Amino acid sequence: MVEAIYGEKIGTTQVFKDDGNAVYVTAIKAEPCIVLQVKNSQQDGYDALKVAFGDVDKKKVNKPKKGEFDKIKAEIKKNMGEIRLKEPQEEIKPGDSIELKIFKAGDKIKVSGISKGKGFAGVIKRHNFHRGRMSHGSHAHRIPGAVGMCATPARILKGKKMPGRMGHEMVTIKGSEIVDVIEDQNLILVKGSVPGNKGNIVYLEKLN
Repeated sequence: MVEAIYGEKIGTTQVFKDDGNAVYVTAIKAEPCIVLQVKNSQQDGYDALKVAFGDVDKKKVNKPKKGEFDKIKAEIKKNMGEIRLKEPQEEIKPGDSIELKIFKAGDKIKVSGISKGKGFAGVIKRHNFHRGRMSHGSHAHRIPGAVGMCATPARILKGKKMPGRMGHEMVTIKGSEIVDVIEDQNLILVKGSVPGNKGNIVYLEKLN
């Protein structure tokens, strides 16, 4: 059984439980994912499903992409992705759809998505470095400090914590809880925060 789906982050809100407590949730729009291809370990080296999701203007779709959908006689979708399988699923065929009814309230899941980009950042913001002293003529307030080497090897080693681009990377949160599944609106309410901006694509997978 497939226990994963792609969705779009809509935003955040709060819902009230039966005991009256408010819960902060993230709303994810998870429309049915169309199966384009079933990959197996014999031919492709691993078991997975190639799926498509999201509405798109058909005028903006090129012929190679359009041909994939014409082959299985399915409606054209905007995005494509893969869902890894732990074991082969012989009952799933191209053209089938994966719907959000595979989830229910109370399920524990892991959510993956591209985090918000924060631009170029220094070592204090990026790596939580301590700053230097602010008095007595110190000129080392927020600088990273010495990073070079001596004559050998006379270079900066790879992996050094230094200033650079912060954010905009794949982040996975494990152990998130599904608060509610609204099937008629294709919405999944996940407790807490989810990586990325509004409109970002996220991947939800049920934890065993």
